[in-house]
Amino acid sequence: MDSKMTGSTPADMINLRLILVSGKTKEFLFTLNDSAADIAKHVYDNWPMDWEEEQVSSPNILRLIYQGRFLHGNVTLGALKLPLGKSTVMHLVARETLPEPNSQGQRNREKTGESNCCVIL
Repeated sequence: MDSKMTGSTPADMINLRLILVSGKTKEFLFTLNDSAADIAKHVYDNWPMDWEEEQVSSPNILRLIYQGRFLHGNVTLGALKLPLGKSTVMHLVARETLPEPNSQGQRNREKTGESNCCVIL
């Protein structure tokens, strides 16, 4: 699955460019059926040599971020409607747990935001 991408992406694959917090990047090829957990395991098992300083102890703490959101392990690339034969960029971070979706803290921050609106009649 790993590739340096000297040419174009195969029509039945997705080229996933992963970016670490350090800014280092690496590209891997995956199918629409690959899940976030599959990707984390593949990257862990094929950890790039130039990422040695960022090596993690387990694939279970690797998390993907796509469009600002953490992907849960069972989410497939197909579910994200990623285009085949194209490159997609995601961030890869080491994190023990994922934030709760729609957590109470987030709702409270949104409710107490600075932009309170009122209607003047």
